[in-house]
Amino acid sequence: MKIRVIGGGLAGPEAALTAARLGCEVDLYEMRAMVDGKPRLTPAHQTTEFGELVCSNSLKSESLDTAPWLLKQEMRRAGSSLLRIADETAVPAGHALAVDRVEFSRQIAEAIAAQPLIRVIREEVARLEPPTAPGDPSLTILATGPLTSSALSDEIQRITGSGHLAFYDSISPIVDAESIDMERVFFAARWDKGTADYINCPMDKAEYERFLDALLSAEAAESKEWERLEYFEGCLPIEVLARRGRETLRFGPMKPVGLRDPRTGLRPWAVVQLRKENLRADSYNLVGFQNHLKFAAQAIVLRLIPGLENARFLRYGQIHRNTYICAPALLDESLRLKQHPWLMFAGQLSGVEGYTESIATGLLAGIYAAAIARGEDPMPVPRASALGSLVHYITHADSKDFQPANITFDLLEPLAEELRKKIRDKKERHRLVCERSLAAFDEWWATAGHTAIESRR
Repeated sequence: MKIRVIGGGLAGPEAALTAARLGCEVDLYEMRAMVDGKPRLTPAHQTTEFGELVCSNSLKSESLDTAPWLLKQEMRRAGSSLLRIADETAVPAGHALAVDRVEFSRQIAEAIAAQPLIRVIREEVARLEPPTAPGDPSLTILATGPLTSSALSDEIQRITGSGHLAFYDSISPIVDAESIDMERVFFAARWDKGTADYINCPMDKAEYERFLDALLSAEAAESKEWERLEYFEGCLPIEVLARRGRETLRFGPMKPVGLRDPRTGLRPWAVVQLRKENLRADSYNLVGFQNHLKFAAQAIVLRLIPGLENARFLRYGQIHRNTYICAPALLDESLRLKQHPWLMFAGQLSGVEGYTESIATGLLAGIYAAAIARGEDPMPVPRASALGSLVHYITHADSKDFQPANITFDLLEPLAEELRKKIRDKKERHRLVCERSLAAFDEWWATAGHTAIESRR
């Protein structure tokens, strides 16, 4: 039972560790490598490590009865390796699960190295062929993520017979903690949830207007080879949001609700939040400040934020391409190509958006691949669960206007109409949806998980 996994980001290692845990031999391919003493990287990556987080270090909300919380609860119950590592490398982030990026990657590499059934191969894969000879991997899981190489992209296009859809995704700046003027900021979490894990840079109206004017007039980075930028709606560059209206940022990434400046007792006009990048708290991420501005322009604009006047930026915002397939037209509910069932997709390449969602599809791909390798038909996770709702979306959405999605309550099955009319409270509705979803997941896992574990023994 051998499986080939292509991609060393989030979905690939999760799929590899899951399949190996269930008794399969795995060849894990990653194109980022050291070549002649120099790292071979992608436009967005800075290291050759597994599980490098390039946009944020957050795996979203851990607040009870939220959609991201629900998805992670199901993943924990299914034994997700990367989510276990995320829990072990967590840094304070209010009600969110955020990780120490370096330690997170290190522990993923450690887990892979400790698994005798996984063989790591550091080379680019440019050709996809079905198994033809004894010893060939019975399945291939493609999890190459948003920066799939041109050669492999062409090969996927050849295999699927359809073009790729692409949008552009941005990454936020990171600032050196020692360069923040602590006299001008305050520590707090929104609505006092969790501990005071965020640095908050408060603005009055005049400061906000001055910042906005500079942002709107800042010079954009060159678009290089592409002509038209198609951003993911959930990760829009801050300058794109600003062009939608002068108040947009105050109701988006700079919203002051739930925060009061302890020095004045008042809510600021606008707030920029900074989140820890690691346990040492020596660097902070500007939350929601992904952008596509020239570095020189960012240096000017971002230093208009109170507390960052003399900031040292360890990384400026950047933009990178995100490639994904038209999953509704191509994939079945076990994440296999309908026309070529020896090929599976996971991670952002499959049409999900977000770190947690990418890990989730890697987890399912590993479970399904292990079942197929045992000669069984995989048992798809039920639609009522968060995992099932995510897969249902990417395999049943309108293929003519398909866009990647994060896990939200909109993807989950709604409550019965009579119950919705009876229960007006939104939080109570969400609680009932989560309760139903976890029950559906548990019932599935009692069968699918038990079968997999028993087969492993």
